Amino acid sequence: MAVSSVVNGGYLYKPYIVKSISDNTNSIVYENDKVLKRKVISSDTSRIMRMALESVVAKGGGKSAYIEGYRIGGKTGTAQKQENGSYLVNNYIMSFMSVVPANNPEAVLYLAIDNPKNTAMLSSYTTTPIARRILLDIIDALKIEKQDNEIEKDLEWNDKIYYEVPNVIGMKVDTAKKKLMNFQVIVEGNGNRVVEQTPKAKEKCEDQSKVRILVK
Repeated sequence: MAVSSVVNGGYLYKPYIVKSISDNTNSIVYENDKVLKRKVISSDTSRIMRMALESVVAKGGGKSAYIEGYRIGGKTGTAQKQENGSYLVNNYIMSFMSVVPANNPEAVLYLAIDNPKNTAMLSSYTTTPIARRILLDIIDALKIEKQDNEIEKDLEWNDKIYYEVPNVIGMKVDTAKKKLMNFQVIVEGNGNRVVEQTPKAKEKCEDQSKVRILVK
């Protein structure tokens, strides 16, 4: 709930586990309501925190959780465990907290791995790739739509490169192919003028992915 209050505009709500209870006819017999406890930070501070969390995923230690077009925010965490008043050697809890979408959060995810084995002792390597897979499921379940204006990711050597698909409708085939030089162009139909294209203009697609154009 603390994380939610940081990103939702600064409002702390009473937590609950069960959202609602239904009977065997799917009629709701009990439903929890939102109960506002208090405002803990200003809306402006919350906005700045959302931007900071998105920057961590785009440009910092959370890059492996980046999902093109969905504005993921997050923060890694590494906690050394202790026993009998002393810190344990090479024994950590790796964690990653994330929100989607970062500019208007609909879901918060917290992932923790207790003492991971055979990996670098950095949360940016252990938790973020797993969190990304869960976030993709959350995006699908909540039907979260893609957005523009996300913070662009700082690419690393092994990152996939994405390009914005240009609008080639109305162009001659040769001109369209030049515009689509970063993609594999599949031409369908008979003619020399583009009347449709898939994906549509302004969508971002992976380098050398297929773009189909219908000509007449």
